[in-house]
Amino acid sequence: MNNWLHKTRSHFTDKAFLFSLGAAFLLLVISFVVNFYAGIYATENASNSVTDVILSNIRVYNVDTLFIYGPIYFWIFITMMLLIEPQWTPFTLKSIALFTIIRAIFISMTHIGPFPTQLIMEPNAILEKFAFGGDLFFSGHTGLPFLMALVFWEHKYLRYLFILVSVTFGVIVLLGHLHYSIDVFSAFFITYTIFHIALYLFKKDRVLFLQQ
Repeated sequence: MNNWLHKTRSHFTDKAFLFSLGAAFLLLVISFVVNFYAGIYATENASNSVTDVILSNIRVYNVDTLFIYGPIYFWIFITMMLLIEPQWTPFTLKSIALFTIIRAIFISMTHIGPFPTQLIMEPNAILEKFAFGGDLFFSGHTGLPFLMALVFWEHKYLRYLFILVSVTFGVIVLLGHLHYSIDVFSAFFITYTIFHIALYLFKKDRVLFLQQ
């Protein structure tokens, strides 16, 4: 406990750390705003649905609880980790913000309509703020946990946990016909590229992240 207090105090009295942390939160807020308007635009301009090699061959399953609350518990866990290890926060938040902005660009460019048998979920205040219906390509449920696996790659058990979460969320959105298969499978490749862009853009934050 004393070690955590000392480490936290040292970070929060470091002007460079505070500036980077503030920039990370600002970038994250900007990314949420961009994502919000991109989601509305993509939904309003959604075209017809298309056939899918997986969705066309499986029935729809009721996965609304897992779809909504799985990510909530996942991000609570991430938040707790960042509170315990504050030096992880700037790079992690900036990577998430970069992911969100790039995904917003993608969904603004691609307006395929939802699959016809997409699971119709009960009205939910959380869902209404973060899911729009036309924001399909690529899957954030799949990509963000995989991004965390890459961010925490040096921590073996976290890496395995986040890969498992990513695959699990990918299966969930497919079972609910909430994403096309291309949304899920492409997320791994696009996210890998986003991570390496983050490594290039946020080098100093990555150095701090890797400090013990």
